[in-house]
Amino acid sequence: MTRARALKSLMIAFAVFGFLCLAPGAPTSVAQSTIDVPLEDVTKEHRAKALFKILRCLVCQNQSIDDSNADLARDLRVLVRQRIAAGDSDEQAVGYIVDRYGDWVLLEPPFKRATLILWLGPLAILILAVGGIALRFRRRTVEVPVAPVPLDADESRRLAELLDDTDTKDGPG
Repeated sequence: MTRARALKSLMIAFAVFGFLCLAPGAPTSVAQSTIDVPLEDVTKEHRAKALFKILRCLVCQNQSIDDSNADLARDLRVLVRQRIAAGDSDEQAVGYIVDRYGDWVLLEPPFKRATLILWLGPLAILILAVGGIALRFRRRTVEVPVAPVPLDADESRRLAELLDDTDTKDGPG
């Protein structure tokens, strides 16, 4: 009985916790509280904007963090600005992001062993498709028209009889 009561209390506690987390006015996440403020130095801001265009939004996946309004994209923009403000070069700032998120965060991943399938995969699929189509056409049977074989004497006589017989039945009448 005490075990059931404890389980019931635990379920009520989870329900209350879930309600409080989803209720209006619940505390927002860290990503939403991050403000995307441009750098004061115009040169550094231009560098940051250039880096935004080469980094992928991990939520949207086909957009750069410059084009995305996702919270994670905003966090990455803030992080890039922080790295540039701290004195990192463009390569160091991008390297820092890549170290944290992997090559996937780059819109154009580098050509290396780990990303080989990304670069050569479409080419391999194209070659396999063309090869499959070629095999399909090669194995397809083509009907070649054959010259008719002339009738022998017996077949000619039989045909003539059938035609004469048909003419007399279909005659004027």
